[in-house]
Amino acid sequence: MGVTLFSMFFGAGNLILAPLLGVQAASQTPLATLGFLISAVGLPVLTIAAIALSGTVRDLVDRINPIFSEVFAAAVYLAIGPFLAIPRTATTSFEMVRPLLGDAGNAPLALTAFSVAFFALAFALALRPSRLTELMGRLSGPSLVALIVLLVGACVVSPPGTVAPAVGKGYVANAGVAGFVCGYQTMDVLASLAFGLVIALNVRELGLSDPTDVARQVIRSGAVAGVILALIYCGLSYLGFSMGSVMPDAANGAAVIAAAAAIEFGGVGSVLVAVIFALACLNVCIGLICSIGAYFAERYDRLSYRQWAVAITLVSLGLSNFGLTTILGYSVPLLSALYPVAICIAVMGLVQRDGGNAWAWRLAVGLCAIDSVAVALRDGFAHELELPLLDQLPLADLSMGWVLPAVTGFALGLVVERVVTSRAAAAR
Repeated sequence: MGVTLFSMFFGAGNLILAPLLGVQAASQTPLATLGFLISAVGLPVLTIAAIALSGTVRDLVDRINPIFSEVFAAAVYLAIGPFLAIPRTATTSFEMVRPLLGDAGNAPLALTAFSVAFFALAFALALRPSRLTELMGRLSGPSLVALIVLLVGACVVSPPGTVAPAVGKGYVANAGVAGFVCGYQTMDVLASLAFGLVIALNVRELGLSDPTDVARQVIRSGAVAGVILALIYCGLSYLGFSMGSVMPDAANGAAVIAAAAAIEFGGVGSVLVAVIFALACLNVCIGLICSIGAYFAERYDRLSYRQWAVAITLVSLGLSNFGLTTILGYSVPLLSALYPVAICIAVMGLVQRDGGNAWAWRLAVGLCAIDSVAVALRDGFAHELELPLLDQLPLADLSMGWVLPAVTGFALGLVVERVVTSRAAAAR
């Protein structure tokens, strides 16, 4: 189950971020990697635990407000699904397979043909969400890990280059925080909100039925997935670290991996990289179709799971043909708005497992959302606009200005709840 969950998490974005971090952080790579592991591994595993203890993302977010819960859950599932992450799996796979095709002639037509075949396979494998353990846990997941270990191991035995000075501005000033913010781009906290439901389904398929036992096993699976993710990320950041003198100006983690594979394995390296990316993207695509289809079939049962899976696949297929650049262009503001709120909700779910203080939930998440949404809209559509209050918050220059509003909201919520409780007691 842990390998299955790892496979659902580990897609193209996960592959390319750590190598680029290693190149840009250079001598600061250990500290930057530590920050990256906190946000890209620690927070997703904690979110899986919070969902396992609550039931579903709706059960967790209902503690704030039912309407907010409905909107937020739908936004998360659509963002990590057909509007962003699923189309990106096909386009990223195509970009890595494209060099093997030589002169493909009409690139848009080639992308369409590839994406149709890719999504047809993903849909066929996603038709049985309760059997993901057999596919990912025992076949595609271990195969992906083995290929990554082969590539990283070659770089350890025969380093392709030497360390270079840090080139990323954030890594020079504060490597740990820069690595933490970089971890946002994995989207795994958002994915954790969705994956818990399907992982619980697979746990029940293996024989557990008691809700407490299911929750405990989901948390254990999350811990195993977290260990595998952490080891893979450390290896990939070392790969980038060792490529510092070869590609000091690298702006793309995929290019770093491709160059390292070419140095270590020659012409076979392109095939190795293409297979790694294709496996990673296919695993994530299948996992997302299963997770999102299961949620919508449960929540909006006018359509069956199969019908939802068809709809998700077709929308993703359509959007994937706009190309990777277009998809990445609108992804940044969307993730910047949702990610801090998801982190805040997950932390609150662990701090107050029984539902806790309603006012603390509302104010902490509400103030966090105001900051993250306002900053995301400004960064996405009006770069020159100043937000005097928000831009002056601690850590705002590191895209973490939401932290203080969230903590302040939590503290205010505790005070408000105590006042309301005291007045209610006095009135009685």
